[in-house]
Amino acid sequence: MNSPTKIGIIGCGTISKAYFNGSKLFNNIEIKACADLNEAAAKAKAEEFGVLALSIEALLADPEIEIVVNLTIPQAHAPVNEQILKAGKHAHCEKPFATNREDGKRILALAKEKGLMVGSAPDTFLGAGFQTSRKVIDDGSIGKPIAGLAFMLSPGIESWHPSPAFYYLKGGGPLLDMGPYYLSALVHLLGPIKKVSAICSRARDVRIATSEPLMGQELKVEVNTHTSGTLEFENGAIITMVMSFDVQKSDHRFIEIHGTEGSVSLPDPNTFAGEVRLCKAGQKEWENIPYTHGYAEPARIMGVADMAAALKSNRLNRTSGELAYHVLDVMLAFDESSESGKHIEIESTCTQPAAYPLGLEPGYLELQ
Repeated sequence: MNSPTKIGIIGCGTISKAYFNGSKLFNNIEIKACADLNEAAAKAKAEEFGVLALSIEALLADPEIEIVVNLTIPQAHAPVNEQILKAGKHAHCEKPFATNREDGKRILALAKEKGLMVGSAPDTFLGAGFQTSRKVIDDGSIGKPIAGLAFMLSPGIESWHPSPAFYYLKGGGPLLDMGPYYLSALVHLLGPIKKVSAICSRARDVRIATSEPLMGQELKVEVNTHTSGTLEFENGAIITMVMSFDVQKSDHRFIEIHGTEGSVSLPDPNTFAGEVRLCKAGQKEWENIPYTHGYAEPARIMGVADMAAALKSNRLNRTSGELAYHVLDVMLAFDESSESGKHIEIESTCTQPAAYPLGLEPGYLELQ
């Protein structure tokens, strides 16, 4: 049996715990070390999960570490990815892939030059909920997909997040924060996006944190906090998508895809599980569809495990940099469309991520 691929983590903030816990589900990866500009944070995570705490420089110099996971704040994703690639390591980062197209293109070009792989969260569409949904669509159960809806409606994150400020600065906002989950899932289901038309707004220029430790602190808002857009996919499907931090309460479903022969209602793309419901033409009620694939439990780092498997199998990783850049390109087009009052043609494209085969053994992402 091949030995597991050694992983390093840079960034030991809130999200890192999910990556450490998720790594226990996969036999082909092993987290060796972690690092953070805040040495105390790295030491705490290292002690909690039984790994080494290293400086960023030492982690990047470790010859055993093949993949480095970048869990820094969005504004640091591109420069840290660049560090990783220049150190000769494959890079996988948290979403978004970058905060502007120039940085995203530079990272893709550098990876190609170095012969290295890049990838990005989210990887939730690799889980049971969306792999089952993909099979429903690929099997023709709804016919040809023609329309759909995608909603993430919330009052914002300052009521619960311990460090909410950067979510309202450039590189943040509901679209760059939550849009990657929805858009990655939609591209996985339907293929790449051709055109965007959108209107965006901002309800307030200042918000007040109501969670500890920043209770009462003013949060400057630099980004649009309500985005509403229409996406035209290359396959002809038209999807309406709304991402908002300005909605106090909503009963909308997360994602629905409507086809010529039926409709499928999909789970929260920020999770690996959730209810998949199908209603075929002629039926009056939804039917719940049993999972056809595994990984319904929280499996953050699944994209990294898939990258490790892809390196061994000489294939494209499913959460590829190409996909992540396409998603970024689409998200940036929302503000551009709103400001210009025009449709925005999406210049980038990507390979639709391959669906997982049936019958994977637990802990593996290739057929054994």
